[in-house]
Amino acid sequence: MLQKLQFKPGVNRDQTNYTNEGGWFECDKVRFRSGMPQKIGGWLQYSITTIIGVCRQMFTWFALGAENVMAVGTNAKLYVDAGANLYDITPLQRTSTTLGAAPGPFTATNGSRTITVSYSTDAAYNPSAGNYVTFSGATGLGGAITATILNQNFLITSVDTTAKTYTIISTTAATAGDTANGGATVTAKYDIDVEGVTTTYGYGWGAGVWGRGTWGSGSVTPVANFQQDWFFDNFDNDLVANIRNGTPYYWAYDGTFTTRAIPLSSVSGASDVPTTVMQLLTSQGDKHLLAFGATEYGGVTFNPLLIRWSSQDEPENWTPLATNSAGFLQVSRGSYIVRAIPTRQEIVVFTNGTLNSLQFLGTTDVFGIQELSDNISIASPRACVAVNNVVYWMGVDKFYMYSGSVGTLPCTLRNHVFQNLNYDQLDQIVCGTNEQWNEIWWFYPTASSNYNNAYVIYNHLDQIWYYGNITRTAWNDSPLRQYPQAANNTIVTGSILGTTLTVTAVTSGILTVGAVISGTGVTANTIIVALGTGTGGVGTYTVSTSQTVLSTAISANGYIYNHEEGVNDNVTAMYSYISSSDFDVGDGENFTLIKRIIPDVDFNGSNTDTNPNPTVTMTMRPRNFPGSSYGTSPSKDVITTNITNYTNQVFLRARARQMAMQISSEDLGVQWQLGSPRLDGRMDGKR
Repeated sequence: MLQKLQFKPGVNRDQTNYTNEGGWFECDKVRFRSGMPQKIGGWLQYSITTIIGVCRQMFTWFALGAENVMAVGTNAKLYVDAGANLYDITPLQRTSTTLGAAPGPFTATNGSRTITVSYSTDAAYNPSAGNYVTFSGATGLGGAITATILNQNFLITSVDTTAKTYTIISTTAATAGDTANGGATVTAKYDIDVEGVTTTYGYGWGAGVWGRGTWGSGSVTPVANFQQDWFFDNFDNDLVANIRNGTPYYWAYDGTFTTRAIPLSSVSGASDVPTTVMQLLTSQGDKHLLAFGATEYGGVTFNPLLIRWSSQDEPENWTPLATNSAGFLQVSRGSYIVRAIPTRQEIVVFTNGTLNSLQFLGTTDVFGIQELSDNISIASPRACVAVNNVVYWMGVDKFYMYSGSVGTLPCTLRNHVFQNLNYDQLDQIVCGTNEQWNEIWWFYPTASSNYNNAYVIYNHLDQIWYYGNITRTAWNDSPLRQYPQAANNTIVTGSILGTTLTVTAVTSGILTVGAVISGTGVTANTIIVALGTGTGGVGTYTVSTSQTVLSTAISANGYIYNHEEGVNDNVTAMYSYISSSDFDVGDGENFTLIKRIIPDVDFNGSNTDTNPNPTVTMTMRPRNFPGSSYGTSPSKDVITTNITNYTNQVFLRARARQMAMQISSEDLGVQWQLGSPRLDGRMDGKR
């Protein structure tokens, strides 16, 4: 008796294993094509250099001359990518043309990588540890510390405001000849402040300013220290950008990529530009630049529900006059605007409790707003996306959609996601599309993680869900790029004793010299200054600061990856699997003695140059009753066998009323799709 095994597409974990008979129950790195499960596409490193900081946003547009460029924002830097090269356009907060005494500001010590920088002639400004400075015009110090080494971007590791000095770390140790000071023409350009990689919120200890309350007491008012999120849009060829609840910036397209972004208020002709905005967005059809959440016109107070816009075609002119179209209005309900996202003929505006529609009216009022729904939630500013004029988003306890009206998005993984979610780090959640596969991806931190380590996917064409584990902090699927692109930080497990970092496991990415590392117990502004036995992964490294740290998760600089390119996890094998719910063998009343299985697996897309014999592992799990163990007797052992292109049938011996099946792969170069395998067995009594 042959029994064909066919399962419903999608994964369902909101029902019991047996109730979901005929469906899939668990998976990782698997999607569905024509209703059948297959391994997802792989990814390859795209960026040539590492990203400094945690990437929070990417945005692609065509600039002058059809240059395909992408803005990349981290908690430490603002980049423009062109041709896989990252150009630093981080705004500056200060430029100092003279540092220290006439011989120069640098002092090096023989055998040390630490260089002391004097800023005594710029005493009106105190740099901050953890920020970045770029030097130019410096000459070499006479030994190993050359001008090339000095005229770069450095992390400021410590500051002595009394002596008016700070320290930087060179990747090359000084020699006895490094006795000069770098010359009297050194220019220092200080980036805007580096901000947090996580969000802290609350009334308790550590949530606010030191000394705000009495010893041991909570804050009088709730304090929110948001992670540094960027928002991007293009205004014609140029980039408009802002940090959430921060300064609006403008970068005029420069094909040499040598200029920095500047405050929008510094653009020629700027008038009444809001000093603080939650999000900048261009209304592309009518060419108004809008600020969602902004300082009030004519004042300095930040209004989190205020929407302001510039005059048409003048992103620098925010003064409302009878002769222009600049103006403002206010959202009527909610505490603050969380996100604005454009869709067809409207901009959907989320507050922390309502959904609103902002529309261009073309009248003297310019824009009008109406409330669409109340009592909704949104998990984070980046938890929403517009697809085919439908807006999908993740709330704090369920998924939603808006297609003219607001509704709950049915989800077969709701408990799986929301019962294992780190609610202290909801701001980490990021959403993006993978339109090649009609997918919407949400990356989120599980309850035990402070960074995104899991994902859930909704296929909006087939209306099914599936999930898995990947570390990603930002996602960008643009028709201007061949592949969807994502960013992640390097995450490793390691310990530090003295200046030796010992890495025992790598979750994602690779470690490089110059990378700033962070983690529980790790001293702030610690840098990897040399490789030991490690060359990017497991092994030892030399760090800049001596300390003792027990085994902990350590984060370092990251990379941008092309997704759906290849079939591997960059250059290593990708593990993928899918497991079915229990299904009855036969009618489920009698035991069935199973003799063989006839597989049906397709390996099209595998890299046979890397792996000439791609293989998957098929695991069959016999069981007699729902909730019972799989047993230990020989007749009930879990059965595992390898399947290749040349496997016609697999002989086995199992006796059970019900079974579950799993398909998995963990080798380089493997791509697979499961079809409809068949079991061959006969009835074998009721006991």
